[in-house]
Amino acid sequence: MKGMDIAERILLLLSRAPGSGDYFSSSTLQRRSVETALTTLEREFPRLDELVTGRRIVDFGCGYGYQCLALATKYDATVVGIDVNPLGTERGVAMARDMKIPESKLSFVDRATAAMKGTFDVAISHNSFEHFQDPQAVLEEMKGLIADSGRILVTFSPPWLSPYGSHMHFFTRVPWVNVLFPERAVMAVRSRFRDDGARRYEEVESGLNKMTLGRFEHIAASCGLEVAYKRYRCVKGLDLLGKVPLVREYFVNSVSAILVKRPPR
Repeated sequence: MKGMDIAERILLLLSRAPGSGDYFSSSTLQRRSVETALTTLEREFPRLDELVTGRRIVDFGCGYGYQCLALATKYDATVVGIDVNPLGTERGVAMARDMKIPESKLSFVDRATAAMKGTFDVAISHNSFEHFQDPQAVLEEMKGLIADSGRILVTFSPPWLSPYGSHMHFFTRVPWVNVLFPERAVMAVRSRFRDDGARRYEEVESGLNKMTLGRFEHIAASCGLEVAYKRYRCVKGLDLLGKVPLVREYFVNSVSAILVKRPPR
């Protein structure tokens, strides 16, 4: 621990031993597949079938495309998956080909085009909103892709000030580590478990934009969107805390909302 300050020393003592396995490794999590891809959306949006069946959908930040494939096959939706990672979209294309889904029903692109504007019934952002470098620009783009009667479904977890909003739970079980410890100390200790050179939360894998509830709601309003439905789930099932100002920021563990365009005045 030579050369470490007191905050680093304390956090390292409260973390797993360097070289040991992640607390939450990929092997302990549910394996992502087409069959499980809609689990979160169906849980968070009880009327999902009514919203997506037979609709034209854009999946913003689609990753490997499992969700796109599931929407196309289970709900007969016409889906466009957008992701800047070519490895993800290439895998999606390959899986769609293997499943014999025609391109007219499912396609993948790395960015939205002008021809897509206003052509979708539903835009979906699943577990991406806390990672977007410019979330307001992304939400504006999603708004532009849907028709006037369209809907935007956003769900992400965990928000920034929740117990594990820093996404550092792979090496420490300390809740609110980003609140209790300075960023410099957290990044210094993190470097013992990840050697990607990240020195700021924005630089970690996938990036973190420090998305709080208040910021999310402010961005939605700034984009001319209204919340037609929302579900804020709190830790330990204490969902009533999600209605208490200020307190909610620290206990809401997942955010789900349906956003619609604000009618012109």
